[in-house]
Amino acid sequence: QVQLVESGGGLVQPGGSLRLSCAASGTIFSIRTTGWYRQAPGRERELVATITSGGTTNYADSVKGRFTISNDNAKNTVYLQMNSLKPEDTAVYYCRADVGWRDYWGQGTQVTVWS
Repeated sequence: QVQLVESGGGLVQPGGSLRLSCAASGTIFSIRTTGWYRQAPGRERELVATITSGGTTNYADSVKGRFTISNDNAKNTVYLQMNSLKPEDTAVYYCRADVGWRDYWGQGTQVTVWS
């Protein structure tokens, strides 16, 4: 079992920054890939960024150059640094851990970008 707890969401003006955290606990040695996904009202959940246990990253085109995913193995935490935020980044952001035979999701954290 893997438990994921997201934090760091909030309200920010366009052009601002936020850093999301995803703290993992449980059988974390089994995690192959950790990702951030988001879901805006009335829209499908979409991939934002992923990072493998080896550190390989992948980003959605819409966030390339603005968002950075990273991990701190000592803290069992994955971060999503979000810069130059836009109103269209407004969504609930979810953390997902893939252990190969199944995946785990956190409860989500709200990010709202508005002026």
